Amino acid sequence: MKVIITGSTGMVGRSTLNECLVNDKVKEVLVVNRRELGISHPKLKELIHSDFTDFSKIADEFSGFDACFHCMGVTSVGKSEAEFTTFTFDITKSLADACHSANPEMVFNYVSGTGTDSSEQGETMWARVKGKTENYVLNKGFKDAYMFRLGALIPEGEVSSGASWYKYIYILMKPLNPLLKKIKSVTTSSKFGKAMINSVSANQDLKHLEGVDINQLAGND
Repeated sequence: MKVIITGSTGMVGRSTLNECLVNDKVKEVLVVNRRELGISHPKLKELIHSDFTDFSKIADEFSGFDACFHCMGVTSVGKSEAEFTTFTFDITKSLADACHSANPEMVFNYVSGTGTDSSEQGETMWARVKGKTENYVLNKGFKDAYMFRLGALIPEGEVSSGASWYKYIYILMKPLNPLLKKIKSVTTSSKFGKAMINSVSANQDLKHLEGVDINQLAGND
């Protein structure tokens, strides 16, 4: 399969990218970033794009791809609802529109978060916005789409968070990783990437995937 990945400079996207590069099911990876990733691999192609609110100009680059793994995201801390909506809903909508235009037979995966509000009516701002984003993707008309409601992710290898305060937390929590991995709702970077890949052929009824569902999908090789 040929896959598109956004957010590969962050922990979630890099987890997905790393697994795609070593997985025999994936023959080509296109990463779309604002800045260079700084790695090379025979499978990897990099597309630098500055305006993530408008993917229409590069939609032709998405032709022939089987899936898009949309892994980029921002924290809602310190942002108004309008700002968070721009970074979350507007960017995802633009990407989904471009991908659907290029190939409606794609599988489109959106990395959301546990606690997301599908009703779009709850009191928690970020949950409403992510719920709106999920609903847009699910109703777009792709061959298939999955909402990865990620909770806790344990990084492996060189995978790390781009945010310094996240890095500090992960360093403090590292001694507990063996215990955390036994919790069914906690996933690892390699399992997350495998679940992304396996979703392309999953064709399952469950579209909102919590941590336990992500781990189960990772094992469906």
